[in-house]
Amino acid sequence: MSLSQPFVWLARALAILGGVVLVAITVLTVVSIVGRALIPIGLRPIPGDFELVEVGTGFAIFCFLPWCQLMRGHATVDVFTSFLPDSANRVIDLVSELLMTTIVVLIAWRLWYGMWDKVRYGETTFILQFPVWWGYAAAMFGAAIGVIVSFYVLSVRIREVTTGRTILGPGQGAFH
Repeated sequence: MSLSQPFVWLARALAILGGVVLVAITVLTVVSIVGRALIPIGLRPIPGDFELVEVGTGFAIFCFLPWCQLMRGHATVDVFTSFLPDSANRVIDLVSELLMTTIVVLIAWRLWYGMWDKVRYGETTFILQFPVWWGYAAAMFGAAIGVIVSFYVLSVRIREVTTGRTILGPGQGAFH
């Protein structure tokens, strides 16, 4: 197993989990809408459906970030850089990765403090009355893995610049 395998596996597994959660949110939304439409025949919407969708969506988004980071799925503008030599592109990739890692760490750090504010104040959701910090904690799980994956990709970019060899492809992050 190469060094990259655990990071690829972790990011992929988390993205799949995020996809499963999105499917569950979709099913929950459909069932709730059908329940609302069929109130006259005795059905009902799912109580707290909006709260569950909020928490699930936040969790899913943070589940996708590590995979996006690893696969270079963030927006890029390569009209200018496509004409530059590979060595210049590797340096640009390194600087971009350093900035992206900084942003991912900043987001995780602020999410951590936001979660602890919710814990401290004991805020709960309106209908289901579950603690709001649970949603933050779920998102924090994905954010923490995002930080780990970001540092890994940053280390790969440093290796690319120092060795002069491309390890992660210039497009969608495919390993070479």
